[in-house]
Amino acid sequence: MNKKYIMPVATVAALLPTLALAQDAAPVSADMVWIMNTLLFLIGGFLVFFMAAGFAMLEGGLVRSKNVTMQMTKNVALFSLATIAYWAFGYNLMYPLGTWSVEGVVSGVFGAGVLEAVGIDLAGADDGEYASTGSDFFFQLMFCAATASIVSGALAERIKLWPFLIFVVLLTGVIYPLQASWKWGGGFLDEAGFLDFAGSTVVHSVGGWAALAGALILGPRIGKYKDGRVNPMPGSNLALATLGMFILWLGWFGFNGGSQLAMGSVGDIADVSRIFANTNAAAAGGAVVALILTQVLYKKPDLTMILNGALAGLVSITAEPLTPSLGMATLIGGIGGVIVVFAVPFLDKLKIDDVVGAIPVHLFAGIWGTIAVVLTNGDASLGTQLYSIAVVGVFTFVVSGVVWFILKAVMGIRVSEEAEIAGLDTAELGMEAYPEFTRG
Repeated sequence: MNKKYIMPVATVAALLPTLALAQDAAPVSADMVWIMNTLLFLIGGFLVFFMAAGFAMLEGGLVRSKNVTMQMTKNVALFSLATIAYWAFGYNLMYPLGTWSVEGVVSGVFGAGVLEAVGIDLAGADDGEYASTGSDFFFQLMFCAATASIVSGALAERIKLWPFLIFVVLLTGVIYPLQASWKWGGGFLDEAGFLDFAGSTVVHSVGGWAALAGALILGPRIGKYKDGRVNPMPGSNLALATLGMFILWLGWFGFNGGSQLAMGSVGDIADVSRIFANTNAAAAGGAVVALILTQVLYKKPDLTMILNGALAGLVSITAEPLTPSLGMATLIGGIGGVIVVFAVPFLDKLKIDDVVGAIPVHLFAGIWGTIAVVLTNGDASLGTQLYSIAVVGVFTFVVSGVVWFILKAVMGIRVSEEAEIAGLDTAELGMEAYPEFTRG
């Protein structure tokens, strides 16, 4: 480097106070804040989108090989239908923007979602202090679709395709957005002080309640419970299921981190990084606890429990990933792991057949995570958290149950005994995921 370009140290020292004042006098522009917030939603959104692949791989690995194609079909179709249903009426039902037809309960804004015009400036944005409408819609849609994915795995191997997809349209277009408006749309639960940062209740327990209602009405798989015993039905590919778990773990950084809803300041981006760290710690806590517990209880570690332990840890931290310390986040996730290890056999005792463990992971751990908010967030009230869990739970379970009953009466929701034994891939789709193996 040519020495003539090096500024003397004394000169630099003299200029530092001036530079600091200049920096203080030039805050980040409103344009840049809006851009950074929009970028957070887009990055978080495509991370959550990748969770669709995680759900598909997890389910594809945990079902038997004769049903894998059906699970792949359901996951592609449910995401696509959720996209259309949420655009057509779900987005405006979820975000009334202060316009209610029933105050705090039902949105007064109806119709399809509308994006901002092409090539706007900040003055032309729908909300110049927030982010682009397109990024917000995209981010929120990913959460909506994830709710439907939870139901898919629990009801696998015996449900008909088309009744399931009809339920998905109603879940993503009406049930999910309506209850989400009560919290995230500024509705009556939000007014009551309910805290659910990224959706342990609003997203995960809703999927769990809908799955529970469906599992009760649908009934268990043939041969699952016989002569007072639980007959294990091992999945087709645990390597694929493990890949799915890690994809979900990755996507959760967008799920929780993006829910900060802002990235335009030092404080916001520091909080996003804190959320990432806590999210990761909770997943690790859930996995390790499930590993140790299954070794103690069954004398051998159970990989499927470990996978679901990590996911339960993630669900547990989702209601409040910002305020815990790393140690507390690990503990919260670890308790999620405990819940899974004991809840899976508990459901079997009740003869509730959940193929992938979605109900323990998303419903039971979701309830725990929502309660755990009071441990680290001083603004949370235990009474309000429990009240909100009950409201969302009763609404989702009852409405989902009614929809499942109607579908069962009108068109039937369960495949025939012959089709279930043969496998849904050949019976419903005429296409096998592993033709060489199943025919060999």
